[in-house]
Amino acid sequence: MARLTARFWVDAYLTRLRLHDIPAFVVAHGDDTGGAVLVKLSTLDGSATVFHRSFDLQSGDRRWMELSSGSEPDVDAAIDRQRGFDPDLWVIEVEDRAGRHLLAEDGLA
Repeated sequence: MARLTARFWVDAYLTRLRLHDIPAFVVAHGDDTGGAVLVKLSTLDGSATVFHRSFDLQSGDRRWMELSSGSEPDVDAAIDRQRGFDPDLWVIEVEDRAGRHLLAEDGLA
């Protein structure tokens, strides 16, 4: 199976969110072919969580894992640190009071 480009995955993810009426925005455009992706979930109450794809050491599968959570400024600082390490990084911000991000759905891992 061919590896999806970052741009293709981002476009598909944004479409899926839009179909569920969940607002999302690309706040940092990374490399179209090889950039990693961070997903920040803002619950619009001053707190946020950022997720990144990583390998689950128990199963060996790739899955979305929490990178940082807490106050929105603290999460934004964690994202800024990651962007300092990786200038090709994509950052998508999802805004949903109910905390929906859809990352656990089939096809998004």
